[in-house]
Amino acid sequence: MSVNLRKVAMIGCGFVGSASCFALMQSGIFSEMVLIDAVPEKAEGEALDIAHGLLYAKPMNIYAGTYDDITDAAIIIISAGAAQKPGETRLDLVKKNVGIFKSIIPKIAKRNCEGILLIVANPVDILTYAALKLSGFPENRVIGTGTVLDTARLQYLLGQHLGVDARDVDAYIVGEHGDSEIAVWSSARVSNMPLHDFCELRGYQDHTEEMTRIAEQVKNSAYEIIEKKKATYYGIAMSVKRVCEAIIRDEKSVLPVSNLMCGQYGLEELCLSMPAVVGAHGVECPLPVNMDERELDALKQSADTLKNVIADADI
Repeated sequence: MSVNLRKVAMIGCGFVGSASCFALMQSGIFSEMVLIDAVPEKAEGEALDIAHGLLYAKPMNIYAGTYDDITDAAIIIISAGAAQKPGETRLDLVKKNVGIFKSIIPKIAKRNCEGILLIVANPVDILTYAALKLSGFPENRVIGTGTVLDTARLQYLLGQHLGVDARDVDAYIVGEHGDSEIAVWSSARVSNMPLHDFCELRGYQDHTEEMTRIAEQVKNSAYEIIEKKKATYYGIAMSVKRVCEAIIRDEKSVLPVSNLMCGQYGLEELCLSMPAVVGAHGVECPLPVNMDERELDALKQSADTLKNVIADADI
């Protein structure tokens, strides 16, 4: 069956899934959206609630459905999984959510879908790898949201710190979407000016202390939000929307999505977040990032952390 470029499917209608559907409804990039959940009434309620705001958005067919409704979807988003609890790391979720994926992914695979799988559930790098292995999809068509949100947080905080529009900040979080993530300071820039030079221009001298503080704030953002309001969903919903835009509009945007490593930096047989060109075919081209020796070591440690988890997860 051919792909309907105006159709998206959401599997999992919890906080993240429903917030993402709401963001996608407002974006206007799709004209059809099907919601699927293990509790059908949950999907039905979310579909009704979002659809009732369509008068103030673009026309769209929003409905609850089944796996038979996903076959022609251009993007199949998977946010289903156990939620991260206060005090729990993303990697603590592994066994629960890999088990859920072992139920979900075969249902997708047997329908011969030609769309792109976009993984949102945590731990996203592990689950992106699980989805790739369980689905048999080509590697370019299985993407995780990865560190798209972490990178947005980094750029937002740098913009606040430096008193500059965050959209003019070019800096990435790479590696695991989690505790071993790496802020790539060595190649960070503001409007094509090296970050350290821009800091001095703005009167900031103590780079190391501020860089450490900001990187820790980015890494701990989810924990802080979960502690305060029990879940995070708005930021990731906007990140889902951004990745979908890049795919549907074939933007060839550079985004730090989770994708399969095939020898880059000596890494393979795992998914982690590195900048890549994202367009109509999914991940079209991984892009190298200039990193210093310390950052490269941290990336390899992050990869080792993920590979150890993969080995224990029975994927």
